[in-house]
Amino acid sequence: MSKQILHIGIDDTDSPKGMCTTFLAYKIINRLKKENVVFLDFPNLIRFNPNIPWKTRGNGAVGIKISTSNPKKIKNLVKKFVKQYSDVKNGANPGLVFCQDENIPDEFSKLSSDAMWKLIHRNDAKKILLKHNLDFFYLGNGQGLVGATSVIGYNFEDETYELLSYRKTSQFGKKRILDKSKVKEMQEKTYPNTFNSFDPKKNKVLLMPHGPDPVFYGVRGENSMTLISASKMIQPKEKLAGYLIFKSNQGTGDHLKNEIDVNNFLPYTSGKLQGVVSTKPIVAEGGHVFFSMIVNNIKINCAVYKPTQITNVAKELILGDVIKVGGGIRKATKIHPRILNLEFIQIIKLEKKSKLINPFCKDCQKHMKSKGKNQGFQCVRCKNTSNHKNRQFITRSLKEQIYIPDVTAHRHLTKPVQRMKQKSKSEKFNPNSSWIINF
Repeated sequence: MSKQILHIGIDDTDSPKGMCTTFLAYKIINRLKKENVVFLDFPNLIRFNPNIPWKTRGNGAVGIKISTSNPKKIKNLVKKFVKQYSDVKNGANPGLVFCQDENIPDEFSKLSSDAMWKLIHRNDAKKILLKHNLDFFYLGNGQGLVGATSVIGYNFEDETYELLSYRKTSQFGKKRILDKSKVKEMQEKTYPNTFNSFDPKKNKVLLMPHGPDPVFYGVRGENSMTLISASKMIQPKEKLAGYLIFKSNQGTGDHLKNEIDVNNFLPYTSGKLQGVVSTKPIVAEGGHVFFSMIVNNIKINCAVYKPTQITNVAKELILGDVIKVGGGIRKATKIHPRILNLEFIQIIKLEKKSKLINPFCKDCQKHMKSKGKNQGFQCVRCKNTSNHKNRQFITRSLKEQIYIPDVTAHRHLTKPVQRMKQKSKSEKFNPNSSWIINF
């Protein structure tokens, strides 16, 4: 029997209380290895709009691409895994989608692109699946169908990789322990080919989650070989179940490529826009900074929160500065208007900052004193006079560059500094490499 291409999309199998869609992929792939399937690519871990209110953690969906001579059997098998491992009792709304064709419908790509920056209703995904008569399955309200469809339609423009190590079932929920110095050393040795593993400023490990999910740690970087080497340097004392390497859009800034339509400023939208600072920044309680900018004659309210540490940039802005910003639109409340929560600030053009000072006496090298209101100025030594104050320009502390949050405040999709001017080279998948390992 000839083999057929089968795309598998899975989303929303986890809840804040446990499980993880990537762990489900790890279980499924281990089972599929016994079914004479051919894996055609790394499993994909795609993060979508992080400003969706009902996301679990990172709003990530998983895609698997295989060829099989028995697609019906594989579909039934995968469906059983989704039923068994989805944390429905704690609020998961899993979606499972199969696309049995090399040519993915164009609507999948459009949905995927839209899901990166805006709110997508589950019925939009259902309509596409029904139109093309595709097999799909869901539990709960079926919101997971959005991610499951979108992950199949995702097109990589830039890519990173993540090695996710998984705990044995007996260890779920227990405290994770890692040697901080080993993580720090690993990052130093593998930089810039890994990112966001350790924050040297705060002496803090970043690659380890803190919830009850099955992940022990995740190393992110530019290629699979670097991740395998990096993982060996960490040397956890806990006996782990294994690891799986994903191809991902993490660290690519994918969600901020969209140009926000200021005439259609909808809540939960992510993206970027450029405008002119129109109000003096206000530092509120807690150190958060608020200001407004004008974009196409429309006032946009902006918020920068203290944990990002780009509050130090925001509070130095002045009227007339031309800036580009990116972030997510927060829904209006009874107290606060709709506002753009910023994830980066890029200074395009700095306005000149100045102040008026008393005129300078060139003879005596001293500032003149005021003679009284509207009476001009006079040097107390030589009696030279002047009618007007002088304008003195002040050196700005800001530069015309991009400012991003401290690494501790990065989201999954935040593009780190070392990736700002690069795109990762596409890595050819070798099914015989160590992309999945069971210890």
